[in-house]
Amino acid sequence: MATQTVDFRDGHQGVGDLYVVRQRFSTHDSSGGLPRGNKLRTNNSPSESVHNCVHDSERIMGIRAAMKIVLDFIRAANLRDLTPQFWDGAEHLEKKAALESAVEELELLREQLDKENLALRDEVDRVSMFEEIVGASRALQAMLSRAIKVAVTDSTVLITGETGTGKELVARAIHRRSDRVSRPFVGVNCAAIPRDLIASELFGHEKGAFTGATQQRLGRFELANGGTIFLDEVGELPSETQIALLRVLQEHEFERIGGTRRIRGDVRVIAATNRDLQAAISAGSFRSDLFYRLNVFPIEIPSLRERREDVPMLVEYFIDRYARKAGKNIRSVNKKTLELLQSYPWPGNIRELQNVIERSVILCETEIFSIDESWLPKQPYLTEPKNQMELPGRLLAQEKDMIEAALKESRGRIFGPTGAAAKLGIPRSTLESKIRSLKINKNRFRSSPET
Repeated sequence: MATQTVDFRDGHQGVGDLYVVRQRFSTHDSSGGLPRGNKLRTNNSPSESVHNCVHDSERIMGIRAAMKIVLDFIRAANLRDLTPQFWDGAEHLEKKAALESAVEELELLREQLDKENLALRDEVDRVSMFEEIVGASRALQAMLSRAIKVAVTDSTVLITGETGTGKELVARAIHRRSDRVSRPFVGVNCAAIPRDLIASELFGHEKGAFTGATQQRLGRFELANGGTIFLDEVGELPSETQIALLRVLQEHEFERIGGTRRIRGDVRVIAATNRDLQAAISAGSFRSDLFYRLNVFPIEIPSLRERREDVPMLVEYFIDRYARKAGKNIRSVNKKTLELLQSYPWPGNIRELQNVIERSVILCETEIFSIDESWLPKQPYLTEPKNQMELPGRLLAQEKDMIEAALKESRGRIFGPTGAAAKLGIPRSTLESKIRSLKINKNRFRSSPET
């Protein structure tokens, strides 16, 4: 029996021509030269799509310059002031009218080219903003729409979502679309730095501030001055550093460790976490005042389970990337493989999918892409963030009983300090996923009295 495959889009030869589709959130009308609601499509890599837009824009500018030369020449001739003898006769009058009409049309065309050029330049900004964020699902559109709106402001942003969903990519996209784009973007993984060094890393230290401080060091906030600082895994900050960060957000100033001089900082803060910070507040491990300072503009990134329709697009994108690196020519995807990839719940989200595709491309020896089913567990576990208590129990029935008890106690409420997620000590997204997988009807607990 022949193997069923899903070919890449028509008219493409090999990996270099895989379509990479990115949702565009501009809504140019006909006056702007770009049809409303179109999706941007590029034939190669994201950087090439940006290059193509720039090339088109430069071509338009060249045409516009040539038109200006022609128009200036015509105007310089002072056609209307020429001697009447030249224009004697109906034939000459007709030529004059035609020339004036042509000049008018050239002016209109130049205006249209100006609009086309502005639209293309805007497209360059938008493509480069989201060049690594692939997908066109409604859930992704809604999230990126919020990112676009907040990018042009200076507001503090809190990005939440499961591990592997691309929180740093969204943070970088917001920075690229902001007025701070020419200034530094400084990223800090708060969970990767030892607790006794995190304050020095963020705010810097003076010489002799502590053992080993042999010279003055600038902190990440100083390095990011005028730009954006991205605090990843902000939920892992120790309590004393949380206080210092709160002061920066409130007063826009800080002191180096061992120093006495206050340093003013002009820095936009974007924070991210995969923890349920409201549950952490309940547990006493995160300050509520800091949470409200960070949570000015929340953005929740959907998990890959919530945007399954983006999986084929992501598969093509990663095949394109890794096949290029490996020098391989992959033309199609095994149909069974694609169905498997779409049905798998991806607890590790896009990062897990990326790793599976890279491994498969390395091992692929034909032009048909496929994966080893053993790499995708039949019942994948849902990973919990660091220091979070997992739901105990091996049996699904026991797990279901515990969730239902928490829902009953919280009267069907999932999030918040008194919600079921906080009572169970797990993130809201994890609890909601378990409720779906265990087929629990949370609505029936909303009228139940508290016990």
